[in-house]
Amino acid sequence: MTSPTQFADYIVVGGGIGGSVVASRLTQRDTKLAVILLEAGSDPTNHPLVPDASTALQVRGTELNWNYTTIDQENLGGRACNASAGKALGGGSAINSGGWIRGDAKDYDHWAKVVNDPRWSYKGFLPYFRKTETYHDAGADRAQHGFSGPIHTQTAPTSNRNYPMREQTKAAFNSIGIKEIKDANCGNPQGLAECTEAWKNGKRQLASHAYPLNGVQVMTGKLVKRVIIEEKDNRKVALGVELSDGSILGATREVILCAGTYRTPQVLMLSGIGSASELLKHNIPQILDLPEVGKNLHDHLGTTQFWKLRNPEKGLSAGSPNFNNPAYMLGLPLDWVAVHTVPAQGLKDALVHDGEMASLDVSHTQLDDRSQLEFYIIYAAASADPPIPFDGTHISSSVVGLLPTSRGSVTISSNNPHDDPVIDPNYYATEHDKYVMRSGLKLVGKMLLETQEGLNIVTQEAVPDGLKPLSSILNDEDLDARVRASGNTLFHPGGTASMGKVVDSHLRVIGIEGLRIVDASVIPVPIASHYQACIFALGEQAVDLILDHVEEKV
Repeated sequence: MTSPTQFADYIVVGGGIGGSVVASRLTQRDTKLAVILLEAGSDPTNHPLVPDASTALQVRGTELNWNYTTIDQENLGGRACNASAGKALGGGSAINSGGWIRGDAKDYDHWAKVVNDPRWSYKGFLPYFRKTETYHDAGADRAQHGFSGPIHTQTAPTSNRNYPMREQTKAAFNSIGIKEIKDANCGNPQGLAECTEAWKNGKRQLASHAYPLNGVQVMTGKLVKRVIIEEKDNRKVALGVELSDGSILGATREVILCAGTYRTPQVLMLSGIGSASELLKHNIPQILDLPEVGKNLHDHLGTTQFWKLRNPEKGLSAGSPNFNNPAYMLGLPLDWVAVHTVPAQGLKDALVHDGEMASLDVSHTQLDDRSQLEFYIIYAAASADPPIPFDGTHISSSVVGLLPTSRGSVTISSNNPHDDPVIDPNYYATEHDKYVMRSGLKLVGKMLLETQEGLNIVTQEAVPDGLKPLSSILNDEDLDARVRASGNTLFHPGGTASMGKVVDSHLRVIGIEGLRIVDASVIPVPIASHYQACIFALGEQAVDLILDHVEEKV
């Protein structure tokens, strides 16, 4: 290895959620440690669109986003889809919409079963979930929630966002059998719950602020080209990193990749870790044959619909001059999130049709009442197709498939770290995913157009050109056409450095000493979650694993 310009005990690659948590906690736990945190983007602290919840959707279109796109998606009509990823200190916490949704305990328990390690079960995660949060409800179950952690949560009521459609929306969900539950963040999310958000009094909480980086050497604008790996006594050992400008930084203990689901596999491949065929294409010498690098990409696909309000003059939706309470902008304009399952027999038939249950580890999605669907109604709408001005006359609804069995990949386009990775989520490729999404769209159509509670809110659906209005009796072909036209990411990708295949259950890259991964790329199976809550807890647990490993060696 060329002589490094600088050494540290730990080099953390990526200053997003995982990287911020790991770097912060390492230095808090041992002030003698030298930790370097490398971030390709900038420090967004003074960016005008970052602080407030009211600009949460606008900030995604800035330089704080890698602004990736997927390759054309065969099952979505040949469209390329958005593939956002935070390019800033704080990572996704700088550009996300704030959802603080842990997900279903059954998914974490399945994760633990897949990797044969109970630390990744819901019970194993729970101390770290609690450690991350200052929960908004002081009366919540203290066995489930924390009240002194770095991330403060809120809901519409606790932030005084008294939206005028709150009770009508609740009644509409109740009309299709989705009833209110007190707490969706206790491992049992099925039902209708207040949407919990990671906003503090309407302000964004950057991971790099919530987890202070005092004592960490933070270097922004530093793109990592590769991890430097050398052979020592028949062992492959990570010794540091090379930056895109050619400079070298040495790590005396570990290199910790926290570059995210899209960028982490890119760094691995640029480092010579991956399949021989993929590396050969780009003239990269193979250091380690690890063919699962970049495979197993899974993501939550959602479909949005738009609905014409029956009484828009009442100021029910953003854009109306009467939707003017300043408190409305202290979070996203919604009250509720619903989580639901799907009929077991139809799901079984879909899985049998796919014939892939064992190969995709999807048996957990079969007949045991899993959290397959998420629904929410946002009191805002604007669209080019169908043409809807931002004037308060419409609202929007979304249906999200939470446990997809479609799997995609991330590969590289060249050996240049400045070139974007090649992202192929392979959305909507299985009958399972189609059945789940069709079921969700039918339920929304039934709720808003076939119940009195729904018809009290809307008069009709605003439909994209050439498509049919949705209903509970629409045929599969028409439902699939709708998803092909408008399905897109919910920004929850994972799996491309999957635990059990690329990393072990201690997050160590299999076959390389001194190299660990702490981001959503390690999640082996989809979870019915908005992933930031999971990644904060993952980072907390990772620090225990890292420092316990050091103590074992001593």
